[in-house]
Amino acid sequence: MVGRCYGWLRRIRSCRRALTQSAATVLVNSFIIARIDYCNSLLAGCGQQQIDKLQRVMNCAAKVIYNCSRRDHVMPLLRDNLHWLRVRERILFKLCLMVYKALSGFAPSYITELCVPVASIGSRSSLRSAAHGSLFVPRTRLELGKRAFVVAAPAAWNSLPDDVRSAPTLDEFKQCLKTHLFIQ
Repeated sequence: MVGRCYGWLRRIRSCRRALTQSAATVLVNSFIIARIDYCNSLLAGCGQQQIDKLQRVMNCAAKVIYNCSRRDHVMPLLRDNLHWLRVRERILFKLCLMVYKALSGFAPSYITELCVPVASIGSRSSLRSAAHGSLFVPRTRLELGKRAFVVAAPAAWNSLPDDVRSAPTLDEFKQCLKTHLFIQ
């Protein structure tokens, strides 16, 4: 996937002078960022080496949009101009968004069944975490088990502050979550 993204970036860079900045942004969003975001929740708990490869693709994409040289620092472009989250935060965003949809009744039943509130478990209903709206995170013995949705999504949800989790609408939740992830 990374190789294909770099191939698209080479094609976009070759005709960059003929494009406006907004057209370049649309192309990069269509061909590069869409590929990075596709099923990125599967990358939860993935090694830093894999995440860094995708982050380098995003950095290169931002440089193509703004016609920057190789040596220019790209983080201000990602954060301030493009308002893109880093790859690790994009993964957390997708996981938390799926949990919010599951708890709000907008997700399929097979995802909703994996998001179990602590308050709904009889032996744990008196815990403080039940009052905070936390989700049950099953224990795993293997490191690979922490990457499963049933573990990674509730862990990501429980790491959010209460004001983000209690957003009344999906749009407000997205806005609060993105702001929280930018601040982190």
